[in-house]
Amino acid sequence: MTVETKIQTFQNYIGGQWTQAASEDVKACMNPAHQHEVVGYIQNSLAEDVDHAIEAAHKAKKSWRKLAGAARGDYLYKIAAAIEARHEEIAQTMTREMGKTLPEARGETSRGIAILKYYAGEGMRKTGDVIPASDSKALQYTNRVPLGVVGLITPWNFPVAIPLWKMAPALIYGNTVVIKPAHDASVTAAKLIECVEQAGLPAGVVNLVTGSGSVVGQRIIDHPEINGITFTGSNQTGKRVAQGAVARDAKYQLEMGGKNPIIIADDADLDEAVEATLSGGLRSTGQKCTATSRVIVQEGVYEAFKSKLISRTKALTVGDGMKEDTWMGPSVNEAQLNTVLSYIDQGKAEGATLLLGGGKPSDPELQDGFFVEPTIFEDVNPNMTIGQEEIFGPVLALMKVDTIEDALEVANHVAFGLSASIFTKNIENAFEFVEDIEAGLVRVNFETAGVELQAPFGGMKGSSSGSREQGTAAIEFYTSIKTVYVKP
Repeated sequence: MTVETKIQTFQNYIGGQWTQAASEDVKACMNPAHQHEVVGYIQNSLAEDVDHAIEAAHKAKKSWRKLAGAARGDYLYKIAAAIEARHEEIAQTMTREMGKTLPEARGETSRGIAILKYYAGEGMRKTGDVIPASDSKALQYTNRVPLGVVGLITPWNFPVAIPLWKMAPALIYGNTVVIKPAHDASVTAAKLIECVEQAGLPAGVVNLVTGSGSVVGQRIIDHPEINGITFTGSNQTGKRVAQGAVARDAKYQLEMGGKNPIIIADDADLDEAVEATLSGGLRSTGQKCTATSRVIVQEGVYEAFKSKLISRTKALTVGDGMKEDTWMGPSVNEAQLNTVLSYIDQGKAEGATLLLGGGKPSDPELQDGFFVEPTIFEDVNPNMTIGQEEIFGPVLALMKVDTIEDALEVANHVAFGLSASIFTKNIENAFEFVEDIEAGLVRVNFETAGVELQAPFGGMKGSSSGSREQGTAAIEFYTSIKTVYVKP
């Protein structure tokens, strides 16, 4: 059932008030499945709008950190309830704004609710330890204290889950926040903040400023009263975040790209491996940092696996994510579509063999959207561009190897180390893979994509700054340790 919506103009949310940007300029957010359909309008903010938001967060931080953890948790429960009441509306907004299928959007919205509830419970858990002192009459202990004001710079590909898995731990551990969402997810973000407002959080604890990364994002990076920055996005922008934070001694957390391999051993269940490859590589149109990109297959099962993969891929339905029978939606915008198509052209130019897809669908009903066909290459040398660089689209690169050792060498031969998977029934293969793969998320007989909210998430090498998100590991970024020594 489609939720009736009208085209709205969303303002910034600063100090508990919806506020027009100083520029008095708005930008349209469009539907990537119907590129002329406006989903909503958002503020095109200036640096001074960011300054006002940071000032509001700074004013609110002392009283917020003084609240008991359980009281902060109660607010998170209220946000979760507000989102739950608008679950279908938010999911449909997500699909219309950035293109992922409605079942995926519904699942992500449910996950966002679960994240809030999980961290609400963290408000009742310990934040320190008692440590024996050398003086028997003294008490020595540690306590976790919030950073202060945290800037959240979030991407468009998970417009509910990622803002919430950054915001929820920031809040429960006593920080106030300023959120800058990606343009292609700003309407969805504004609806989340409406739920924050409905939950009654004190003014200034959560602030939303929309606009360009070069203006809004850069001001968050540079502002002296931003004590920490958590960022998910491209490696190029992540490096800018790190450099800006280091220049003024702010804490930073980066989650960036991936070039994630799945290894298919010669004893794998091929049907399960094919389904995991499709789900991990092509769902959300391949627009996941954990998406499967390289499919490394042992020679003994290569042809059988390839045949099954091509057959299943041909059966996938590409279309508007709002239609229940659509399996894969559009790229998020025209620029992303052109990026994917340029990588496909580069793959062909460098000598890879195109097995399937490789262009825009011919269906007349899809000509108004940013659609691309699910694409499969073989004869991909690991050093080719499509074997090294993140495409962020539905493109699979098949690579044939002789042994598991060869597969691991190919898998590790990239600058990234986010997620990796192997399909095998051999326990020795599995443990060799777990031991030797250079990735932060390691999965055996599962797809590469998929993150458990209660477990640490992050990558190695060029995929991450090393600081982990989600689960109890999140406390490491959002707090500092204070060591206390008391003698009567």
